[in-house]
Amino acid sequence: MKVKKWGAVMLTATMSVSLLAACGGGGGNGSGSGTEGDGGDGGTPKEESNFNATGFPIMKEPINLAFFTGKSATTANNWNETMLWQEYAKMTNINVDFQLVPFDNLTERRNLVLAGGDYPDAFHTARITTQDLAKYGSQGIFIPLNDLIDKYAPNLKKLMDENPDLRKGMTLPDGNIYGMPTIYDPDFTSVLMGSKLWYNKEWLDALGVKEPETVDEFYEFLVAIKKTDLNGNGKPDEIPFGSYSISDVITKLSGYWGLMNRGVANSNIDMNPETDKLRYVPADERYKDLLQFLNKLYTEGLLEPEIFTLKANEFFAKGAENTYGVVLTTSPETLMNQKSFVGLPALQGPFGDRLVPSRSSLTGAGAFVITDKNKYPEATVRWMDYFYSEEGNKMFFMGFKDKSYIETADGQIEYTDEIKNNPQGLTLEQALVKYVTWPGGSYPGIVRQKYFKGAESLPASIEATDKLRPYLTKEVWPVFTFTEEESERYQSLHPDINAYMEEMRAKFITGAAPFSEWDTYVDTLKKMGLDEYLEIYSTAYERYKSS
Repeated sequence: MKVKKWGAVMLTATMSVSLLAACGGGGGNGSGSGTEGDGGDGGTPKEESNFNATGFPIMKEPINLAFFTGKSATTANNWNETMLWQEYAKMTNINVDFQLVPFDNLTERRNLVLAGGDYPDAFHTARITTQDLAKYGSQGIFIPLNDLIDKYAPNLKKLMDENPDLRKGMTLPDGNIYGMPTIYDPDFTSVLMGSKLWYNKEWLDALGVKEPETVDEFYEFLVAIKKTDLNGNGKPDEIPFGSYSISDVITKLSGYWGLMNRGVANSNIDMNPETDKLRYVPADERYKDLLQFLNKLYTEGLLEPEIFTLKANEFFAKGAENTYGVVLTTSPETLMNQKSFVGLPALQGPFGDRLVPSRSSLTGAGAFVITDKNKYPEATVRWMDYFYSEEGNKMFFMGFKDKSYIETADGQIEYTDEIKNNPQGLTLEQALVKYVTWPGGSYPGIVRQKYFKGAESLPASIEATDKLRPYLTKEVWPVFTFTEEESERYQSLHPDINAYMEEMRAKFITGAAPFSEWDTYVDTLKKMGLDEYLEIYSTAYERYKSS
């Protein structure tokens, strides 16, 4: 991959004693016979004879580690019983106890474990923010990985050397790297785009209208769906535009108003083209115009009426009943069993804009973090690094030959019929989880199209991506990193500003607040510290530019 390409795409409660005990570190007191190290500072083991710096196994004698691990509620498997981790334990001589925490209460549980001091050897798929990397890194709880990556992570280091923006985005202002990230291959544009807008082509053809090319034509299409019994059940139950997240809808439409012009990694922050200064998008006049458009859709019954309360599984169930004319999701085919949907093209907005905001290739800088409780940091880094390699990447996503995948005569790999056409009627992800654990996302590693066979790799997704590709934002920022002091200031401002913004956003869209209150809304944001909030981001941006 070329460096220039990467440059273009770079993104109170109490806890029971049993919970604290469950999350305790396993590296120092495990039952394995490995030699203990000298702590979590990246030093060499006291007895190096048990550790192999290259090759497998990583440890000559078994050791035990405990990982605090986030997981999706839709994948209810026990990772400790999954073939991937059972086989990898045999390869490495590292037995990992994955202590699973649902994403729904991940942040609360993670914060409690860290605050209580009884945290494990590592955090895996735990969605640790750059602010927390700075906070707990400065306290010595998360250990620096710079030297460990250089010495023991050749696969990740190779990616970082080939693509300097990776190292740039992973390095905090103190010069340290505290996490091993999730990386999206920049050639895999479909996954960089995330969810897409899809329309029911059968309904479009039945209406005898052309594919929308502008926001106005999109609106007229939605109106036509509302007026017609397109699913043929004799009921006026068609919902023109479906989604379960108003935030996702706004993000996906924002580029047609010229907003989020540097990608979506930094929440609600982009570049104001008139001033060349950072902008808080929800306070901009164009954002107001976008909300007015959504208010029109909502009040005219063109937008999912339950969008502020609908759960993901409820949305997918409604979609499976052939209810929607347009949906925002990764794949109507895999999630709703609807095969008549095609990708909507980039729309021209009211001010002439036609942008498609993208995610950064570097996401989840804290996807894998090692703590100072870990007595085997070298081995742990090697354990994780394998999944940045081609072989590890293939195993992580595809599983095992003739078990979960087969090789075709032309050298391609594909899932077995057990997974693609499960005899028990399981979905692809439900059939996969006894072999691998990637369904649910947020995992550390690299996502390559060659091995990732999820929704974004389907032919319909690639075709939808090709429609949008010419309009991708040219410059995409990664998540900016803050110093510990900046993080403290940010955390004192962000919760209140964000909560107020979301509250008023809902009121404007539903009509509970008239747009005559817009100026009052913006003034209130400023009184809450919006200027200081932007100053924090601006300082981080200038540091990012100069690094």
